[in-house]
Amino acid sequence: MSDAANPAPPAPTPAAATAAPPKPAMPAKPTAPAKKGEDRRNFIVRFITSPFAVAWAAFTATMAGWVLGSTRFLYPNVLTEPPSKVRVGPPSDFEEGKVTDKFKDRNIWVVRYEGKIYALSTTCTHLGCTPNWLEADHKFKCPCHGSGFYITGVNFEGPAPRPLERWAVSEEDGQVVVDKSKKFQQELGQWDNTESYIKL
Repeated sequence: MSDAANPAPPAPTPAAATAAPPKPAMPAKPTAPAKKGEDRRNFIVRFITSPFAVAWAAFTATMAGWVLGSTRFLYPNVLTEPPSKVRVGPPSDFEEGKVTDKFKDRNIWVVRYEGKIYALSTTCTHLGCTPNWLEADHKFKCPCHGSGFYITGVNFEGPAPRPLERWAVSEEDGQVVVDKSKKFQQELGQWDNTESYIKL
């Protein structure tokens, strides 16, 4: 047989000779399952911030406020007031023609004048300010609007429409006692009442 009848197989091309067989595909890495703690945390956050939870929180707070308010209503306020009677000392502690402002914070001036001891209210009869006793000028002077009062409590200058008021005074166990539950007004003729002064 001749070579022409049986041709030789073709020579392999250089590319085919050098190509490597294909590598098998790598399997995908399995994703790690979510941790249970993270799922729970996310659920709690979503629940707390949901409109449903906010509405229930508001409702609960409102109901708690109503309950507390109703309970508080059952217990009325109890006002603690200082006693109306104040012991200011023996009559000998007060000098003639002098004003004792030791009890000014209790709304009391104790005055001994012309053989009487009486207690004046420290409230100005104009708009309720507290006058000061000016020893040098021998008068009470209101710093708010300039009202002036004699040592007796009678008004003589400024806008005050009437004299200072007196408290009831008495002597008990050798002590002068001022009773602030009773007031005496000069313009009503009440300063003649023997409860408004102590005669020495």
